[in-house]
Amino acid sequence: MSRNKPQIMRESCDLVLQRYLGSEYLERNPSWDQQDSPWKADLVRDALKRQNLQPGSIVEVGCGAGKVIMKLRQFLPEAELHGFDIAPAAAQFWPDSAANGVQFTLGDFLSSIDKRYDVVLLLDVIEHLANPFEFLLRLRPRGRYFVFHIPLDLSALNILRERPLLYVRAKVGHLHYFTRSLALALLEECGYVVLDAQFTGAAFSAPQRDWKGRLMGLLRRMSYAVHRDFAVRLLGGETLVVVARPRDQS
Repeated sequence: MSRNKPQIMRESCDLVLQRYLGSEYLERNPSWDQQDSPWKADLVRDALKRQNLQPGSIVEVGCGAGKVIMKLRQFLPEAELHGFDIAPAAAQFWPDSAANGVQFTLGDFLSSIDKRYDVVLLLDVIEHLANPFEFLLRLRPRGRYFVFHIPLDLSALNILRERPLLYVRAKVGHLHYFTRSLALALLEECGYVVLDAQFTGAAFSAPQRDWKGRLMGLLRRMSYAVHRDFAVRLLGGETLVVVARPRDQS
């Protein structure tokens, strides 16, 4: 007897989860990309400022090593800060969280807590999900505002070379690839109203870059001066920070 579609989808999701529930992700990314955390925290701070948001509670879903949410304590001294991740290996990076007044929980945010936060952070998360549509639909009632950070892996150069797409798939587990328009379309199709969407300048401002990355960053910077959106779709190397709210929120 053939398996039905829901069963196949569950098995697919389980296979994806094993990367994070076991040691595979940590082995391939032993620092859990903590080097990027201050930069990402600044992106979140600036995005909140642009919308004049002063949240009393923030949760980061898929917080990894937790350094972004801990860094946000400097900008939000009175806010309730909470980090969630499903990966047991990530918890080893959390011991100093108490000093920052940040609560961390190992588990599935959607299943383990029933609370609505002022701001929900999803930073480099949706590209890892087996079913981002289902996740985003279920997540929508859990926040008043949402801040997303989304890598824009899909570009003409990356499609021609293909190797960069396979690299991020193997090393960090990107299953879905986006342009700016595709990322925003996904959010809108899942019932989010986009309030702000900004390129981050990752090609020349993100911390982890070798000499090749710096050289490409220079080329991208010059191309941006002509037409930024076209240059991003052509050359890639960019990320997007988005502030959104649920469409059905009054």
